[in-house]
Formats: sequence, C-alpha cells, structure tokens
Amino acid sequence: MTDIQAAFSDPQFVARYTEGPRRFVPGYDAMQSMTAILLAESVPSDGQVLVLGAGGGLELKAFAQAHPGWRFDGVDPSAAMLALAGQTLGSLAPRARLHQGYVDDAPEGPFDGATCLLTLHFVDVAERRRIASEVRRRLKPRAPFVVAHLSAPDGEQERPLWLSRYSAFLAASGVEPEQAAAARNAVTNHLEILAPAQDEVILLEAGFTDPTLFYTGFAFRGWVAYA
Repeated sequence: MTDIQAAFSDPQFVARYTEGPRRFVPGYDAMQSMTAILLAESVPSDGQVLVLGAGGGLELKAFAQAHPGWRFDGVDPSAAMLALAGQTLGSLAPRARLHQGYVDDAPEGPFDGATCLLTLHFVDVAERRRIASEVRRRLKPRAPFVVAHLSAPDGEQERPLWLSRYSAFLAASGVEPEQAAAARNAVTNHLEILAPAQDEVILLEAGFTDPTLFYTGFAFRGWVAYA
C-alpha cells in the first residue's frame, strides 16, 4: 500500500498519469460522463461539488466542461497530483479550489453533490466507512454521492476470474503483458477489494439511501447514493 501511494508523488509517474486511466479502467470516459449525468439530476446549474481523489484533474475537467456553472472543491493527499490537476484544468482552474489532504481537510460545505472515483480501493474498510460518513455530513439533504472503484465478487473462483478478465483488458488496451501481470498482482496483493454487496452496505451504514449500481467494467463498479 505504501509503495502504491508513494507512486502518486513520484515525478515520472505523475508526468504519465493522465495517459493511464483510459488504458487501465474499462469504459473510463463513459464512466465520467455517466457520473456527470447522475450529478446533474440533482446538482443545480450553479452548484458546488466536492471531488475526493481529485489529483490529476481528469474528472474535474470533464465535469467543468459539461457544466459551465458548477464550482468544485477538489481534495487529494499528493501535492504533485494537485499541481497536475491545475495544469489539466488550464483555463477552467479558477472554478476549482484544490486542497491537499484527506476527507478531513475538505471544506464543511454543505455541497450539492460529491464524487470519489478510483480512490476507495486504496484504503481499508474502516477508513472507507469514515470517508463515507464524512462525505455524508458535508452534503445537502438528498445530494448525490457517486463512487467508483475496484469491486468484485469474493468467491474462490469468481474473484480470480474477474481479475483475469481485467488483466486481459489491459493487454487488449496495449499494456505490455509483463506490466499487465504486474498490475494484476498489485491489485491482488496490495489493494483491499470488497464484494459489491459490502460496498453497498458501507454507503447505507454512512446514512446514504438508495445505492444504485450504474457502472460495471470487469473488476470495477460504480454506484450513486443519496444523502
């Protein structure tokens, strides 16, 4: 875990980051577009959105381009990734306040909506519960919270099958076979992947209602739930 988190401060990794998600996450661009659509069902045209794991700025840019009146608070523990987010946003940067840190360093809000994309699989179950609760506390009533991360059935045969499919996707996306195998090993050995039902329970326990699956990309899944 420490090695994976350290990568987000490595200059070479950060320089290449924006190339990675589209190759490593099935349906990445569509997932971002769907997230913006789900937010827009409730977030007003001049809404304020909290974005956890905002380093790199890819989702911030996608949301800002789709909804010109929205403003954002983006939170990420890596200063290097936040600097990249500023570069990625370019002329859109004035609409986003960037905060180095974790959920505790996010403004109190209340926000009209929130997202946490490709982040929760880096933390353990207890921290996921805490993050979900802290986000819930910062949202207006019935505000949407969209999450997406690694999540796969935990059966002895099902989990390896889904991870094999993910590895095959990487190879089909042009990732070198050795790198694809290393990515699968890192996911298996260093990330805490929950079963989808467990992910939904965490949202419910934090006080969210109606968690609804909207995205599945092999070993990745995404939900929208409401404060």
